[in-house]
Amino acid sequence: MKIGNRNFDIQNHTYIMGILNVTPDSFSDGGRFYNPDDALFHAEKMIREGADIIDVGGESTRPGHQVITEEEEIERVAPVIERLTKAFDVPISIDTYKSRVAGEALKAGAHLVNDIWGLKKDPKMADRIAESGAACCLMHNRDEAVYENFLEDMKEDLRETLRIAGNAGIAEDRILLDPGIGFGKTYEMNLAAMRNLEVLHELGLPVLLAASRKSVIGLTLDLPADQRVEGTLATTAVGVMKGCAFVRVHDIKENKRFIQMMEAILGRGRSDG
Repeated sequence: MKIGNRNFDIQNHTYIMGILNVTPDSFSDGGRFYNPDDALFHAEKMIREGADIIDVGGESTRPGHQVITEEEEIERVAPVIERLTKAFDVPISIDTYKSRVAGEALKAGAHLVNDIWGLKKDPKMADRIAESGAACCLMHNRDEAVYENFLEDMKEDLRETLRIAGNAGIAEDRILLDPGIGFGKTYEMNLAAMRNLEVLHELGLPVLLAASRKSVIGLTLDLPADQRVEGTLATTAVGVMKGCAFVRVHDIKENKRFIQMMEAILGRGRSDG
């Protein structure tokens, strides 16, 4: 799979998407990287520690978050993305479900759109991605955690997302799928989604797992967000074992070393550029 100017060997390796929140109210870092200079410094640190993609988000999606205007979100992310693309030779992702924000981020140099609503919140998003030719990560989500058969319904929801993508002309080789840990699911459903990640492979597309520091870890271990590294590594272990192409995480160094060791044990290699 090609994202930006880099080819990813998604069959044989689990890559790292590093999280860069340029928000004042992120659940995980408390707005530490809201300042553009701080954001750039942190991105450099993540890349040095082994991040393969940097995912830039301008609006918190934690429970009870404050919705901001498109203009404010663009003002937060576009200048940071522009500086990142000039400073570093790694693909940049924009974490947004708004087509206008995605468009401005792509103009600023982003290579991937990470949509937590799987093209279903903004009816213009699919066309915007298709027109740009950018890659995308499409996440499973629902307004309420109400299902008849959770795993089957999750797959069907993602099939609907893929129908929207196909109708807009987004090529399948431009798509990652995300099970949406922490979104539209109960605690038990979040665990079940990770326990059964292989069901997403039935859809024939690479999978990104984004469980880093999330509430399912906090509830399990009774720990605050800044003390969930070990819990996150457990989810990364599941991701590697079940063939995820990417994990989206905060703690790059620890996850990088963990993946390297797991893949050595499993005898997995990689071939990319």
